[in-house]
Amino acid sequence: MNTAETRLLAAALLAIVTAPAFAQTPDNQLAQSLPLVTVTGTREKVPLSETPASVGIINAQSIRQTAPTHPQQILGQVPGVAVAVTNGEGHTTSIRHPFTTSPLYLFLEDGLPIRATGFFNHNALYELNLPMAGGIEVVRGPGTALYGSDAIGGIVNMLTRAPSDGPGVDGAVEIGSFGWRRLMVEGDTERWATNALRADLNVTHSDGWRNKTAYDRQSANLRLDTDPGPQARLKTVLAGSKIDQETGANSPLIYSDYVNDPKRNNFPIAFRKVEALRLSSNYDNEFGDGLLSVTPYLRDNSMDLRASFLLSSDPTISYSANRSYGVLAKYRQDFPGRMRARLIGGVDIDISPGDRQEDRLNVTVSGAGASRVFSDYTVAGRIYDYDVTFTSYSPYLHGEISPLEALRVTAGVRYDALSYELDNHRGPAPVQAGGANFYGQVASTTVNFDRVSPRLGATYAISASTHLYASYNTGFRVPSESQLFRPSVSANTADASNKAALAVKLKPIKAAQVELGIRGEAADVSYNAVVFDLRKRDDLVSQRDLATNVSTSVNAGRTEHRGIEVGVGSALGPQFRLDAALSYTKHEYVNWVTATSDFSGKEIESGPRELANVRLAWTPRFALLAPLFAQLEWTRVGSYWLEASNSPNFPKYPGHDLLNARAAWRFSPAWSAFLRVYNATDRRYADSAQVSSNTPVYSPGLPRAFYVGGEAKW
Repeated sequence: MNTAETRLLAAALLAIVTAPAFAQTPDNQLAQSLPLVTVTGTREKVPLSETPASVGIINAQSIRQTAPTHPQQILGQVPGVAVAVTNGEGHTTSIRHPFTTSPLYLFLEDGLPIRATGFFNHNALYELNLPMAGGIEVVRGPGTALYGSDAIGGIVNMLTRAPSDGPGVDGAVEIGSFGWRRLMVEGDTERWATNALRADLNVTHSDGWRNKTAYDRQSANLRLDTDPGPQARLKTVLAGSKIDQETGANSPLIYSDYVNDPKRNNFPIAFRKVEALRLSSNYDNEFGDGLLSVTPYLRDNSMDLRASFLLSSDPTISYSANRSYGVLAKYRQDFPGRMRARLIGGVDIDISPGDRQEDRLNVTVSGAGASRVFSDYTVAGRIYDYDVTFTSYSPYLHGEISPLEALRVTAGVRYDALSYELDNHRGPAPVQAGGANFYGQVASTTVNFDRVSPRLGATYAISASTHLYASYNTGFRVPSESQLFRPSVSANTADASNKAALAVKLKPIKAAQVELGIRGEAADVSYNAVVFDLRKRDDLVSQRDLATNVSTSVNAGRTEHRGIEVGVGSALGPQFRLDAALSYTKHEYVNWVTATSDFSGKEIESGPRELANVRLAWTPRFALLAPLFAQLEWTRVGSYWLEASNSPNFPKYPGHDLLNARAAWRFSPAWSAFLRVYNATDRRYADSAQVSSNTPVYSPGLPRAFYVGGEAKW
């Protein structure tokens, strides 16, 4: 922690500890304020008011009212969070960072990572059945001591829905613009003995609004809840998804095509096929003031990918898969008394064998520059073929104490021992395919990493309805298997060998964050606000190695991300409610020297300063309209630079404002109908914008789209 971070943390903690004594209130009054609970911080329910972290909670009702067709349409309800569409439910994410495909986020299902660290997929939220979730929690910034690699920018935790108290079936059918069709069915069995079962099914199809961008998904979840003893609970979840999409990866277009021919797709041969299966069983047993929790799990992920983002530079088709066998185990001990001490100790173990086969392609190209169209291909030869096993052993310790009645102090530390074991079937010699294209290889080897991650935080109850919090968090990200063992193409064998040798020497990216926040309620207004300073070091930068004269990624970058996030919600009389999520963040290269340029001091491209989501809901009290729910939503993504030099030759993307509308009417206890309109003003906007072939290019976002449907309950 540097001097600036130390001073800010000290000031925040001092402000909390020295708050006036009259602010202390009895326990029963404190319990009445901020009744929300969060499960992501400690993997079990704790009051949000005593959680020293920026946690955004989206409840099941909001998810049902929104009925998202894409993660973009739901996660923006959390301040400082934005998701951009690539295609289908593919996405890039921005949480205290610019929009990126980099492995900076940890995606969870009921607290369990849905993918192993070494096999990150920036699109992985499409493997979760978000529109049927029981809740979503988003932790902004580096994760707590209970989470290791990946949680640099934030954590997204989808909570499955618990079985209902009685039997029932709920089904919804909807159709929409551009060939959209979706069926969602959920059902609960009647309880037998101490068991209850719930099932969810989501079948979705879209023709895609752009050429060759069709999308299909099938997702199913089963959850069995059992009470094997008076203080014991067992929750077993089986979840699976199958996704098949003509990706196009939101094919960027030159400005004239963006305006006049937005359906154009320059990458019609690109596709992505994904299968994901997860099985976990969480056993909790309370022993007086203690709790034992054990969660064994299995995962199976696979993906066939013809990546559009590689077609112009390194066209390939890859087949990758990984399996995971692991367990999350912890013991929590409470120490009754005035200071309400709590100690949590645990260990996470993950063993994930995987493999990659990848072929070079010869592609058929027409056009030039940023307007090139990739219309066909032939396979030129196998370039990578290896097995790799990722293993992690991660013990941690987390403690909480209340030296004052209104003060809660938390501290934690985690140790991660991580390794990759590579079995390269190609051998160490470079492979040539498709002409003068050489791919470096390394001999079968083992690469090890270890990291200690501390955390410190505190909350203070100024009153029964107002709480301060401050925290210092650290995070890190080890290189993925492809970053270590799949270096990019080279023009000769010497460069290919040097790139491969340098890639396996990559180190983890590290992050540290200080934040100070306040949340509470006043006059029927709930609010939360936080300021933060997040700094990354050892980020990956493309530089020229002096010994080999080869340009490759090295751990030499430093960035800073500072901002403020605000969430406000209030009832406006008996019929209206207003909710707003607002943020202002500056993303800056602190030290970023590449092989060709020095971008230090520049703003990071694709990093909007302003993000906003404002929703006005109407639930009329008139007898005829009483079952009606209507909502108007405004979303904003601010302007951002297209490239790292912030050159005036490439004007900023100006940002965009979108208007969405939703309505649902339950005209009987068993039947309801709904309507949703996205981009109601039919605004031309870009989901992403950058520079390609020295030309600004824009990936057009969804035009006005309508969705209608009905729901039935039995």
